[in-house]
Amino acid sequence: MTRLNAENVNPHIIKAKYAVRGELAVKSEEYRAALAKGDTSLPFEKVISANIGNPQQLDQKPITYFRQVLSVLENPKLLEKPDVLIDNFGYKSDVFERAKWLLSKCNSVGAYSASAGVPAFKDSVAAFLEKRDGFPADPKDIYLSAGASSGVNTLLHIICATPNSGLLIPIPQYPLYTASLAVLDATCVPYYLDESKSWGTDLDAMRASHDKAVSDGVDVRCIVIINPGNPTGASLAEEDIRSVIDFALEKNLVVMADEVYQTNVFVGKFHSFKGVLRKMQAETPGKYDAIELVSLHSISKGMVGECGHRGGYFELVGFAPEVVAQIYKFVSISLCAPVIGQCLVELMVNPPKEGEPSYELYQKEYDGIFSGLKERATALHEAFKTMEGVECGDPQGSMYLFPTIKLPPGAAEAAAAEGRTPDEFYCMRLLEATGICVVPGSGFGQVEGTLHFRTTFLAPGTAWVGSMVQFHKDFLAKYS
Repeated sequence: MTRLNAENVNPHIIKAKYAVRGELAVKSEEYRAALAKGDTSLPFEKVISANIGNPQQLDQKPITYFRQVLSVLENPKLLEKPDVLIDNFGYKSDVFERAKWLLSKCNSVGAYSASAGVPAFKDSVAAFLEKRDGFPADPKDIYLSAGASSGVNTLLHIICATPNSGLLIPIPQYPLYTASLAVLDATCVPYYLDESKSWGTDLDAMRASHDKAVSDGVDVRCIVIINPGNPTGASLAEEDIRSVIDFALEKNLVVMADEVYQTNVFVGKFHSFKGVLRKMQAETPGKYDAIELVSLHSISKGMVGECGHRGGYFELVGFAPEVVAQIYKFVSISLCAPVIGQCLVELMVNPPKEGEPSYELYQKEYDGIFSGLKERATALHEAFKTMEGVECGDPQGSMYLFPTIKLPPGAAEAAAAEGRTPDEFYCMRLLEATGICVVPGSGFGQVEGTLHFRTTFLAPGTAWVGSMVQFHKDFLAKYS
């Protein structure tokens, strides 16, 4: 018998669930491998991985300027032959200047950096934040991380002291949060977003969840906000953010603002928690000084889409020095974030400026990616309107739609026979029939008695949308 088995490994890992890479994703990869080997028995010719926000897997092209700079960082000998790259590969002179500057600050992308990140890159993030919000940012409060997920992991380790430590988590939510809390053996305190109000925050629901948890003896320490939302796509208005900050002040909660989709906003504009907090502090001096806020951003989403390079940052506001020391210690245990990812963070927050040689192509690519995402979101939303029993709010932001689906009783019975929830059953049949992989709403949390699924709108073309519409029609006909 092996030393390790399902009965003696860490039970908190077994308890954790992460639906976006769960059973459906595994099966989709099996189909992808079969198709690559020439299997013609499947009823589709391509797998569409609409289950995860992975832009470049779904043919979003990397920003040329970013990749050109990275190529020089990985192979500095290219600096010896700039004319060859300019004449034959479309490089611009500012690519080499930026690469030289980045290398002068980190020495080599193959070397460790300071634990919290290369200081000069943190200066660039601070300048970006000041420009974005209109308020100063201090580089010492900024930590470069291996994507936003790494930052979340760091902060949750600091916040979750005992199994009784509770965090308010939005439902539906990105399952990173509930899975991480399960691993840490801490307490998830769910609060439901209001689908009838475009998945906005519901202060009454928030307060009721908090107060019930406290009455049950939970030490509620933090509230998590995902803005723009995942999986909902909701983009919060400034008044909603103000309400959350007031609530956090009232209940003495840390605010964790996951803002990785801040450039993916189609309706209205993005309001950062840091910017709104600073406004509130200026309006009422002294009142909000005790607020502890951490906000996170990433190179994985938006128009950058460099998921595999693992880069991001988080900024601390209002944390006690002795807590900051423990955060620094924790990130030091992992030595540093990938330095190539740190370079990409610097490029993201400090892209080519108007008048520089690379600016025109950069802006053309950036705008093209944004308009393409918006067009595909609109096309998918229009398709949902034609599907019986499917309801979905207008696309607001992020990379996802989260429609409600109403399924016939026969589907629920067939799902129960397989030991699945109806939404899991629907998504599995969709994958088997079309090769389209989406995630059932149960993987994110949903109000009891409702069913949803989350899909990205990253995949190019519209043929796959037509396949989904036809599948839905056939599914209803079969199980009604």
